[in-house]
Amino acid sequence: MDRMTFIQKTVGAMLVSLPVYTIIGCSNSDSGMGNDDPKPNPQGDCLANGTKSSIANNHGHTLTVSKSDVQGGIEKTYSIQGTSGHNHDVTLTANNFATLESNHSITVNSTTGDGHTHSVLVSCA
Repeated sequence: MDRMTFIQKTVGAMLVSLPVYTIIGCSNSDSGMGNDDPKPNPQGDCLANGTKSSIANNHGHTLTVSKSDVQGGIEKTYSIQGTSGHNHDVTLTANNFATLESNHSITVNSTTGDGHTHSVLVSCA
């Protein structure tokens, strides 16, 4: 192999391996391992403190799920209108309440209002 061929192959290998190394090296955690647990370690205490909620693409909607609702464990539909000019409803099932009672978060989708829906994360306060 002559010198020019060697340089071309070396540079070519570097150009191919650099993007691969960059992609493999990217991670959103220090360990580089993903969290496959669909219910990570619980945070908060729903029975003692009730819940907090986070509404995706929010524009004035609110959701409050009390600790007594969690304890009751009966399916319930909540209005999340808040200060928004339109309403959505969110229904929490008995299974959702059981998950909250074990201090794990849930995600539910709202009904359609004003041409869109919201994903709502409910977690323990």
